[in-house]
Order: sequence, then structure tokens, then C-alpha cells
Amino acid sequence: MEKNQAKNKFYDRGFTLVEALVAICVFVLLMGATSAFIYMSYRTYGLAWRQAAVIEEARRGIEVMIKEIREARMGDDGSYPIERAGDREFIFFSDIDNDGQIERVRYYFGSVIAGSQTQKNVTFVRGGSTNVSFANFLQGTLKTAQLRVSVEGDLGAGNEYAEIFADGVELAHVCQSGCTDCAGAWQGTTILDVASQAADNSVQFIADATNNVDPNCNWENPNHSLKAQFELSWTEEVGNIEHELRKGVIQPVAGAGGQISYPLDQETMTVLSSYVRNVPPVFEYFNENGSKIIEEPARLADTKVMKIYLVVNIDPNRPPNDFELESSVQLRNLKTE
Repeated sequence: MEKNQAKNKFYDRGFTLVEALVAICVFVLLMGATSAFIYMSYRTYGLAWRQAAVIEEARRGIEVMIKEIREARMGDDGSYPIERAGDREFIFFSDIDNDGQIERVRYYFGSVIAGSQTQKNVTFVRGGSTNVSFANFLQGTLKTAQLRVSVEGDLGAGNEYAEIFADGVELAHVCQSGCTDCAGAWQGTTILDVASQAADNSVQFIADATNNVDPNCNWENPNHSLKAQFELSWTEEVGNIEHELRKGVIQPVAGAGGQISYPLDQETMTVLSSYVRNVPPVFEYFNENGSKIIEEPARLADTKVMKIYLVVNIDPNRPPNDFELESSVQLRNLKTE
């Protein structure tokens, strides 16, 4: 009897404080481990899912590239089918939208940014000149550059105008007609293409007045003959900032007399593939014998087959590892019979 009562007392007593604390600690540890496992699993799954999406994007991008490169042909302006054959940039001509017109297509790495700077100057001498210099304005490679020049001064007659020069090359006459003497405002605004002069990251502009331009004007600067305002604007490519393989397309434009051109400032850009991690070249070029072409001038003339190689990885510091995609394409219209 006494033995049974002692046994019942043993089973009826609750947890001690120490036992309760131990149980709580074990429970907390188990919940923490379970939560960490779920979190890591979720992150790993999420990264793997995003990596799969990036790979599929790259695969679709290569499919588009192969289709368009295969049909490379002469541009509507008479340009050779391949304009540029670099390791990380390829420019060619192809009717990519089947509209009967040949587009200029560019595959490349990098981001295109725009910039502008404005400078003014004045001369107080009859028939004098005013000049400004722009330097170190580029961070990357120049794509387009334009000068917007405006003048003010004694410019009311046909023999009173300003000659505009860029690095010593005459570009235009401003206010040869349509301007007035001492207008007190900018006039004769003219926009000029100066990409060739600005490509070296330095350019000097001059506005040179003809001998009949007299120092009779007082707008802001008393007794001046000519004032000029030079606005330089440009677009440039800053290489491989976002690890994106991009596509730029320019539609052909008909000018005076039906002459066709491909204005660089009308390029529209889209992203073909993100998170590209290439160290090796994206584009490789081969001649009709299957030999790899190293020098770019030879690539333009001798390329018959191209290899496209992409390495994609959403985060190189974490698994999964790099995924490599490779494909070859024969340029049909450059094929040797």
C-alpha cells in the first residue's frame, strides 16, 4: 500500500524549474534550427529559380542573335554586311523585322549614358573671333556628339556672319541670313555633328566673325562685335557596368535625294541577357576553312562562321555555378560557293 502511494506521488508531480528550462531551451534550439533550414532552403530555391530564369533569358537571346546574324546582308546605304567584329561587340546589317528594309544591328556589352556642357565667349574686336575648348568630358567610348551653336552681334547684313570651326575644320556659316544687328538674344542656332572631332576627348570650337562685323552691340557686354554660345552634347558607352548583353537597332533613314543613312543618335536599345559573366570573348570568328580569325580587319572580310559564347550566373559568389551557353552560326550571304 505504502509502495503504491509513493509510486502515484512520483507520477503526479510536475516538471521542476530546471527541467522546464531545459525543455524550453531544447524547443528554442529545435525551432531555430528548423527556421534556419527553411530560410536557407527558401533562399537556395529562390536563387536556383532566378538562375533558371536568367539561363532561359540567355538561351532566348542567343536564339534571336543566331537568327538575325544568319541573314546579315548589305545595308540599304551600300554598307558591307559586317561593320564591326569585336570580341564583345558585333555590328552588322540585317532585315530583322522582315519589312523589306535593312536595319543596322549592334550586339554589345555596356551602358550608354548622355552628357552635355555649355560654354560662352565674346570678342570686342571688329571681325574678331571667339573660341572655347572642351576636354576630359568622356568616361567611356564616344558614340555620338553634336554642337549646338548660337550667336549674337552685329550680324544684320549678308556679309556679316560667323564661320564655325571645330579643331580647325570649317563646319558652317551662322547668320549669313535671317539674323538682325545686336538682337539682344541668341539667334542663328545651328546643330552640327562633331563626333569625329570629339572622339579623342578634346575639341576646340571657334566662331570667327567676318571683317564687317563691328563692335556696336551692348547685350550684357558693352561694345562687343560677336558673342557665341557652344553647347556640346554627346552619348557614350561605359563598358560592362551591369553585366548585360544589349542590342541596339537603327532603322534606315532616307535623306535628301533619297540617300539612305543610319543616324547613330536614333539607336534603340534592349537587353538580350542579364548577369553575363564572360571573361572569354562573346564573339569568335572563323573563315571558310574553319580557322579562327584574330585580327579585326580580317574578320570583316573573311568571316563565314561565328561562335557565340555566354557565361551566365546571377551571383558568382554562391552556388549554383556558372552556366555556359555556346552556339555557332553561318552567315548565309557571306558563304563561299
